[in-house]
Amino acid sequence: MSEEPVPDLSTIRAAVELGCRAPSVHNTQPWLWLFDGARLRLRRDPDRQLGAADPHARQATISCGAVLDHVRTACAARRWDTGVTRLPDPADADLLATLTFRPWPDPPADLLDRAEAIPRRYTDRLPMTEPHGWDALHPALDRLATSHGLTLDVLTEDARPRLSHASEQAGSLRAYDPQYRAEIDWWTGNPGARDGIPPTAVASDSERARVGVARDFPASGPSARRGEQQDRARLAVLTSSDESPLSWLRTGEALSAVLLAGTAAGLSTCPLTHITELVSARRLLGGVIGHPGVPQVVVRIGTAPDPDRPAPTPRRPLTEVLREVP
Repeated sequence: MSEEPVPDLSTIRAAVELGCRAPSVHNTQPWLWLFDGARLRLRRDPDRQLGAADPHARQATISCGAVLDHVRTACAARRWDTGVTRLPDPADADLLATLTFRPWPDPPADLLDRAEAIPRRYTDRLPMTEPHGWDALHPALDRLATSHGLTLDVLTEDARPRLSHASEQAGSLRAYDPQYRAEIDWWTGNPGARDGIPPTAVASDSERARVGVARDFPASGPSARRGEQQDRARLAVLTSSDESPLSWLRTGEALSAVLLAGTAAGLSTCPLTHITELVSARRLLGGVIGHPGVPQVVVRIGTAPDPDRPAPTPRRPLTEVLREVP
């Protein structure tokens, strides 16, 4: 009996390198891929977990879910369908997924569009205008979230002040936590680093004030990009049915799909997790969405007024995130 075809190592390398453009909390990139010649395994890297902000590895797992979907999408663009087993070993909490492969001659067009959008996606922390084409895009984003077992709750405009208050409250609760602040300082504003958030990707105080719903990173300076534009991005919440590692992983997958679909439609996006870091904040946000479930990530989706995109944020070299194993 002939063996099932599998992608060669160069294909795996290309898909993983592209897929690792996925977003992660503070751009920590807390993932490691292992390829044994037939299967590709995703592990969470505990050395890159944020001890103060993420003691239960919730955000690290969401980040790994995002890279899982990115890599699967990149494989589809190379005409490989990926079967996935999530959390395959109950005794190994850091092993998050195992991928198997089969040829896929004709992936759906929307999936190929999302793959093409991977290099263009970035986190836009500046004020945006309303998302163009929203009425057509919204149902597609709903379907993507539902396919991963989540709901995408798009908030009404009158909920913006409540969410802005929740954002400020989340920042206030951590303002005097020295370990938390030290983590943010460590991962922010280091030019030339291979990870973390570079200065060019951080909003100034004036820019953040015009956004309203934003994480309180150390300010990058007096910049006033986008003039006096007030943020008019749509605010959406990815909500899971429960609180579990599997739900966190699926949240990241849904987040990836939503961000890439928004990018493919010519929009800008910004995932926010500071509002949902604390259980109390997730409960508060649950009152805003108005139905049972656990709010996991807030996403801003809008149109960037600027014609130019910022330089890509750094990524770790492939040799650090992909290993060949027996």
